[in-house]
Amino acid sequence: MSQEIAVVVLAAGEGTRMRSSLPKVLHRLAGLPLVGHVLSSGRALGVSRTVVVIGPAMDEVAAEVAPATTVVQKERLGTAHALLQARKALEGFTGTVLVLYGDTPLISVPTLEALVRERAAPDNPALVALGFDADDPTGYGRHVVGDNGCLADIIEHRDATPAQRAIRRCNSGVMAFDGAVLFDILDRIGNDNVRGEYYLTDAVRIANAMGRICRAVEGPEEEFLGVNSRVELARAETLFQDRMRRKALEDGATLVAPETVFFSWDTCLGRDVTVHPFVTFGPGVCVEDNATIRSFCHLEGARIAAGAEIGPYARLRPGAEIGPNARVGNFVEIKKSTLEEGAKVNHLSYIGDARVGAGANIGAGTITCNYDGFGKYHTDIGRGTFVGSNSALVAPVRIGDGAMIGAGSTITRDVPGGALALTRASQETLDGWATGFRERRSGNGPRR
Repeated sequence: MSQEIAVVVLAAGEGTRMRSSLPKVLHRLAGLPLVGHVLSSGRALGVSRTVVVIGPAMDEVAAEVAPATTVVQKERLGTAHALLQARKALEGFTGTVLVLYGDTPLISVPTLEALVRERAAPDNPALVALGFDADDPTGYGRHVVGDNGCLADIIEHRDATPAQRAIRRCNSGVMAFDGAVLFDILDRIGNDNVRGEYYLTDAVRIANAMGRICRAVEGPEEEFLGVNSRVELARAETLFQDRMRRKALEDGATLVAPETVFFSWDTCLGRDVTVHPFVTFGPGVCVEDNATIRSFCHLEGARIAAGAEIGPYARLRPGAEIGPNARVGNFVEIKKSTLEEGAKVNHLSYIGDARVGAGANIGAGTITCNYDGFGKYHTDIGRGTFVGSNSALVAPVRIGDGAMIGAGSTITRDVPGGALALTRASQETLDGWATGFRERRSGNGPRR
């Protein structure tokens, strides 16, 4: 956006209702910490400064949000007090300061853009508050609008009159401030209330008293779900997954049973991709046009090229690169490996730390033995190679283009291109042995 924007994320809450040793804002939603969703939305606005307010001993949060500036709220004395901790980090900043919350991950970029646009209106409001119309407004602060259509006050539910409690427009807590007057307003907020805390909502009353205009904009209620418990985290996951499923469908992918497909926050699907039921996408997956993901697959950190087919019951781990029109079948695991165009690994195999050349065919039960208990080693399988079923390729090893590996072989040395390699023991056949064995065991034959 054209105006200069800074974001302050309030993330100092202890999250005791999560019943966890992990800070609340580090619990994951679709594979990304809650605070990561908030920062991602801020980055999409093109912010020039990002400040995260954390509590004491929250080093894990500081590491997660880096390189954002972190400041510590040593005493938790309310939202206005938390925002005051960003004074030094925002010194000299006169643009729009957007105040977000680390435990409110579902606010969309379009909603934030509407908020920031209103802050940039010609009448230069001191602040703009983001609200929503609640089906049940109990417990929420209310937006009180004056006769001039501007925001006159935000009243907490417990302090509201019966008439004010009838107002359905609720406060989300998210605000956009004029950075030039932000700290003048904050310095005037007191703590003369039951809890003895400094409430950011008091900024509206103070800004009006200073002769400045305050406004409000509306967003969808579901975007303002705050995550304070595991129950709310599960609810947020449901809402986020529904959002991702709808986007995938609208962008041209087919989800055969959408409610059974689970996405990561960064999943990317091309056009005419087909995803069958019960597929889970972990972080870092990109699926190109016309690929097919069959049922019960788990994919993470993988890139799947156009026209490839995966599954059913396949697992792609980080570093899996599946080339155009390649095939990965049932009960196959691929890790840190490249399958080039048209390569096939169709059944019951493990390919790790390897390259499988274009058009190669890997038989059922094949494994690359890439780990010796200390290090990982590479297997290189050439173009057009055929690896027979139940083979073990002991890395480091190279199989040349067009080579063949006999079924049941354990390959420990390089195989030249076009060669046949096998380590099969000679077969011995004893005529009649099986018949005699059965007779002896059943008591019908002579004993020895």
